[in-house]
Amino acid sequence: MTNLSDLTLGHRVMAMIEALAAHSDEFGRITRLYLSPAHRAAADTTLGFMRDAGLAAHIDALGSVVGRIEGRNPEAPALLIGSHIDSVVDAGRYDGNLGVVLGIVAAEALKEQGIVPACPIEIVAFGDEENVRFPTNLSTSYALAGRYDPAWLDGRDQDGIALRDALIGFGGDPNGIAALARDPGRYRGYLEVHIEQGPLLEARELPVGIVSAINGITRARAHVVGEAGHAGTVPMTMRRDALAAVAEMIGIVERAGSLRADTVATVGVAQVQPGAINVIPARVDFTLDARSPDDAVRQAMVHDIVTECRAAAQRRGVAFTIEPFMDSPATPMDKGLIGHLENAVKGLGIEPLHLPSGAGHDAVAMATLCPSAMLFVRCKGGISHNPAESITVEDADVAARVLIETVKRVAG
Repeated sequence: MTNLSDLTLGHRVMAMIEALAAHSDEFGRITRLYLSPAHRAAADTTLGFMRDAGLAAHIDALGSVVGRIEGRNPEAPALLIGSHIDSVVDAGRYDGNLGVVLGIVAAEALKEQGIVPACPIEIVAFGDEENVRFPTNLSTSYALAGRYDPAWLDGRDQDGIALRDALIGFGGDPNGIAALARDPGRYRGYLEVHIEQGPLLEARELPVGIVSAINGITRARAHVVGEAGHAGTVPMTMRRDALAAVAEMIGIVERAGSLRADTVATVGVAQVQPGAINVIPARVDFTLDARSPDDAVRQAMVHDIVTECRAAAQRRGVAFTIEPFMDSPATPMDKGLIGHLENAVKGLGIEPLHLPSGAGHDAVAMATLCPSAMLFVRCKGGISHNPAESITVEDADVAARVLIETVKRVAG
């Protein structure tokens, strides 16, 4: 087993993570939404990291930070390494950021060891993986795959700001998006390291795991409209209570997600109008997030949810509409790249555990461009999208060693 007592790589990773954590749109917690001032600050910091590591780096038309080493043969198909630097609201430090800084640390390590890769290596810090601010779907990574949807530019955030305008304010260029598309023939693969966001690695006492496939995801916005009324004077049998109807619908969603193996379904947002203590709710807007490693199973689950919600709305005398805005397919990872990760993990004397990802990642988009694979890193309690998100310096160090060895195998 390789001696893992020297944690230099892990400490370097943690230092860079802390530097990125300083950039937030909210005081006292980490919130870094796409094209926000904090995103711009984090992008500039990442740009500095890349240039210090010897990469030729820039911020592209959509706000992604891209660094490149040309290698011995600049014309050879390149290896991509990436993840994202945007966050959810009140996030942890590691989601996305870990994969970006590990790519940079890997580039630093190659340089320090005097290794010039045989092919170019590109490291990308995507900006719109969480898709929290605008109704998009992995827009910055799909742009590299040549699948950017121009309709995304007209999407608006909760303050009514159009993505197009936010992009211009960020310093990006809507007219430059098409030119971001990569030629599939110019890339040999994409690697992404990410915290697991689940409890399996911790339960198995393993620092890292290899992703076998990424679950498919359906997301939609639903709207229920009833009728406002006085909470004290309208009899219960005569009400058209939008919130009471949505409460039943949330139960429908929960049951649907529990009925099938490996499926989950969630209502993460519910906004009530008019929102007064003595007024019967007239309208509720809520979200649906449904996931499965099998696309047919996911689609059947969503169909059942919509059918039952419509029936509930009819019984209660309210209007129900639903607008899907994401249909991300289940994505198997590339067996060849998985093999390289597996050999690197074994080389450290660690059992190579294969596990699916219940969360979506930029690797879903990148898999439409080139072979893609992911390495998961153990996180405390499986907690993510939460300030309690935590990994150890030891596990960060192991992840760095696995990535560096894999890069040597793929780019050597």
